[in-house]
Amino acid sequence: MTTPECFSCGQEARLDALPLSERIAFDRHWRVAHAFETALPGWLVLLPRRHVTAVHGLTDAEAATLGAWQVRLSRALHEVTGCVKTYVAQFAEVEGFAHVHFHVMPRMGDLPQELRGPGVFQLLRRPVEQRVASDVVEGIARSLHSRLMPLP
Repeated sequence: MTTPECFSCGQEARLDALPLSERIAFDRHWRVAHAFETALPGWLVLLPRRHVTAVHGLTDAEAATLGAWQVRLSRALHEVTGCVKTYVAQFAEVEGFAHVHFHVMPRMGDLPQELRGPGVFQLLRRPVEQRVASDVVEGIARSLHSRLMPLP
């Protein structure tokens, strides 16, 4: 079930028409997208394919594959970006984005100290001139897609 007023559900409803960056990988329960308005190449968002607003609302089937997705995405980001580690966070508190989603962010070795840990969120909702260029996002999406799909 999706909800029309939810941004994530709206994207899900038109899955086949989305650019690759919005459907990098998916299965029955989860979809992976590259974050928008970010200055960090490879910032991914892992979303349940049905409307749910709290982690405790995930089904057992969704929960059973969540950890595997997070690890697969972390490994793929390491291969594609060369990151030294990944951060995983879940809040779903911004208005219009209450749909549960997990941020999976590459932490590069040269990331300034003030942007490490929770500071990485300073790289989200950036002005247009600071955002990752769309061709770079699509290139990352293609590289990740080739590593993640088809599913094992």
